[in-house]
Amino acid sequence: MAPARTAPLHIAVIGAGIAGIACARTLKQAGHSVAVFEKATAVGGRTATHDTPFGAFDVGAQYFTVRDARFQAALATVPGVAKPWSANAVRVLDAFGRVAAASLPTRESHWVATPGMNGLATAWAAPLVADGAIRFDARITRIEPDALDASRWQLRAEGADGAQPVHGGFDAVLLAIPAPPAHDLLRASGVANKLRDALRPVEIAPCWTLMAAFPQASQPTLAYLGPQWNAARSTHHRIAWLAREGSKPRRGGVERWVAQASAEWSAEHLEDDAARVQGKLLRAFSEITGIRAEPAFAAVHRWRFAKTTKPLGDTHLWDAKARIGLVGDWCIGHRVEDAFVSGLSLALDVG
Repeated sequence: MAPARTAPLHIAVIGAGIAGIACARTLKQAGHSVAVFEKATAVGGRTATHDTPFGAFDVGAQYFTVRDARFQAALATVPGVAKPWSANAVRVLDAFGRVAAASLPTRESHWVATPGMNGLATAWAAPLVADGAIRFDARITRIEPDALDASRWQLRAEGADGAQPVHGGFDAVLLAIPAPPAHDLLRASGVANKLRDALRPVEIAPCWTLMAAFPQASQPTLAYLGPQWNAARSTHHRIAWLAREGSKPRRGGVERWVAQASAEWSAEHLEDDAARVQGKLLRAFSEITGIRAEPAFAAVHRWRFAKTTKPLGDTHLWDAKARIGLVGDWCIGHRVEDAFVSGLSLALDVG
């Protein structure tokens, strides 16, 4: 005899990064009603792509691996979005920009979404957007019992326009945001104390990211600026990663680079003025790459919660009695596919 099907639920998902979208789309496919709340103006979370007049920059995650069969199957649902990137030849540099090793420790394929890293979340979220299931510019400030039905939840939000709407009638609330803000939201709401306590051991490092464009390299007489390599890990005390955006599939055009600061340096300078950070990272970028030209465009982006250094150790958290759950790459690691697996696992647990 087949098991009884779970009655459709009305579920709120807070956060529209990879974990939140994976969770929401799975719940929707199972027949549940889903409302996603995202404080930004687009989906993607840390797979963000920043558009500029000089081209787009992958300002967050630089690539992803495909190790989990479920993740591979999900990629097949959006054919053409994921493209292999020849990052297997990533250089490892010493603090002075000299090549210390010519490849990553493993030979596994590295992939990017197209036309930018946010393309994957965008493609997966398309049915949710079409149904009006995602609310952007919606920062959730409190989770509380529904005023009309105390057996359910309602969310207090804060919009970019200053409005403070209340969204209610939810059978469950799932937080797909980094562990520290999830902890703060649960504490401010006075709910799910056990889940809040479970988050305490999780540690996530910050990251300052530099974007720089050099349109002078697009002239016929100058094919490129700087080194021959397209991506590198560095032991420089300021910068840990560099990538030439144009080397990625469907990223042609103006010569442009992304440089991500080390976790230690980012933590030390987390509250510094953005202009000061930009100047320091540009100097480090020049030291490593040998590119002395002044960029026509430069900007920095601060990620307060970038890379998990101490994960939870479980795919997700779910309090069936309180009907509150938590997901994110931080549950099991820091990879894009970790976020997907976490979101999928919670959705299957909820029903």
